[in-house]
Amino acid sequence: MPTGLKLKSRFTVVLCGLALLAAVGFADLATGYKLSLLIFYFIPILYVLKRAGLGFAFAISILAALVWLAADIGAGDKYTDYWTPVWNTGIRLSIFLLVVILFSTREQLRRMVEIRTESLREEIQERVRLERELLGIVESEQRRIGRDLHDSLGQHLTAIAFGAKILSNRLANKSSVEPAAADRLVSMAEDSIEMTRRIARNLHPLELGADGLEVALQNLSGSITKSFNVSCRFQHSGTVVLNDSQAGIHLYRIAQEAATNAVRHGQVRNLVISLDAVKNSVMLTVTDDGTGLPAAGQTPKGMGLRIMSYRARIIGATFDIQNLPSGGAKAVCILNHNPPPPESL
Repeated sequence: MPTGLKLKSRFTVVLCGLALLAAVGFADLATGYKLSLLIFYFIPILYVLKRAGLGFAFAISILAALVWLAADIGAGDKYTDYWTPVWNTGIRLSIFLLVVILFSTREQLRRMVEIRTESLREEIQERVRLERELLGIVESEQRRIGRDLHDSLGQHLTAIAFGAKILSNRLANKSSVEPAAADRLVSMAEDSIEMTRRIARNLHPLELGADGLEVALQNLSGSITKSFNVSCRFQHSGTVVLNDSQAGIHLYRIAQEAATNAVRHGQVRNLVISLDAVKNSVMLTVTDDGTGLPAAGQTPKGMGLRIMSYRARIIGATFDIQNLPSGGAKAVCILNHNPPPPESL
């Protein structure tokens, strides 16, 4: 509402409050000073409080205490000194102000509860949406693993089985067997073993041990360099201690998502994945020299960014990603050693 209309509306409310106060004052005068109309004086006060605010309610409270005194004097109440009416007026004013403060505090608490409830509702909706997206990612990853097993590992094993069958038939017929044929089978078996290890690392990237996360991120940087033909290196400092293995997995997935997003969408040539122990926290950073994030308002926040933020919240960490002045972007995830209780999935 424009400022002029707000002032006009409040002026109208104050006039109505004064009219109500005048009506109560006349009623108090008519009924005499022996009959208290305390409850009725709250009508104009609370009306102004609700519609015009706390300041105007204080002003009406002062006027109500004075009107009440004037009504009593007009109705014939006699005072032998000056302190008695001042004391009575002060007590009445204190009652009015106390009620105003209590109702105002109650209204503020109600508004805070409404705001918090709305915030929780939005947070729950966002969590449900993210959980659905995570399920979609899991299903997509399962399909990818299925394709890898069928198209790569399965084909290699089929070829090994076929070559082994030929070799077996030759041996059964006592035909000459070339050593190169056996060497090819060995080489194909070794390739199959390497494929199996790669698939296993993707499924569970962290090995047990104090340096499991460092080793996994080192392997990730090598995999990105080989898969995307970019320069990706890993560096770390300090002794990283994680009390929760799930925290390590989420940190790895955040680094993986940040790095692959940068390569796919940011025209990156160089990537640096850093893991540092800083005081009582672990700091993971992924820095690139690409085009950076799009300008605000050009594209909506991507699913990858929401997933990384969600993973950070799950383990009680903070996540942020910003463009760098020199170009590119930097994603930072900070995990305290004593984080707040993690969110449940």
